[in-house]
Amino acid sequence: MLVLLPPSEGKAKVESGPALDLEALRLPALTAARRAVLDELVGLCSDDEEKAREVLGLSHGLRAEVAVNAALRTAATRPAGEIYTGVLYDSLDLATLDADARARARESLLIFSGLWGAVAIDDPIPAYRCSGNVKLPGVGGLGPYWREPLEEVLPDAAGEGLVLDLRSAAYGAMWKPGGALAERTATVRVLHSRLVSGVEKRTVVSHFNKATKGRLVRALLHTDASRAPRTPEELATQLGELGFRVETAPPTRAGRTWQLDVVVTDVH
Repeated sequence: MLVLLPPSEGKAKVESGPALDLEALRLPALTAARRAVLDELVGLCSDDEEKAREVLGLSHGLRAEVAVNAALRTAATRPAGEIYTGVLYDSLDLATLDADARARARESLLIFSGLWGAVAIDDPIPAYRCSGNVKLPGVGGLGPYWREPLEEVLPDAAGEGLVLDLRSAAYGAMWKPGGALAERTATVRVLHSRLVSGVEKRTVVSHFNKATKGRLVRALLHTDASRAPRTPEELATQLGELGFRVETAPPTRAGRTWQLDVVVTDVH
């Protein structure tokens, strides 16, 4: 199973570690595309702080992030799973996984990124600021920019297995599975269920959907590898066994993905 995750805007501060080596990252076919984005981002942030803030959508209070980007080539790195912070990653809590679950995480988790395209959790990267909806002056919008490079590598990374897509909209735009791969891809929506005057009302959870997705991935990683789901239907069944309330919606036509609704009564 391949699990696609969004990054987080927040990044851990890295005090020490080796400098960035693009050749050391997983999915080496992305190296040239990564280098092009990195070069433009570093150049922009080195030359013009005000323009960089405008392009990156940063407030005056976040102007220090421009200097962080300007120093990316020599900045210290840590594994990507330690760099990304925030609600989803707090709930996933990679650091406390047991050895078997950690090995499954290294093999199955890919984190999407406006700067790197996609990275594995053990890829050494520095902290940075560049979201997937940024439009750089040279390469253009990062969503469209990454579609072709990612299409060249992700179908092979998925192989014949299941794809669990937990990305947000900005990162979902960077690559969309097609054909038979789409039909064994499950996207997840988190719905909050509550009773209003005795009638169930459901709303799409925004902020707290990240915590649910983090717990969901953690539970799957702790499941015996021999029981790894191979289809969206098997995934829904397994999540039910793990205590999640899941409703499935199969593709409405060929080449579309499955949708799994995870229904929660508490948002935390």
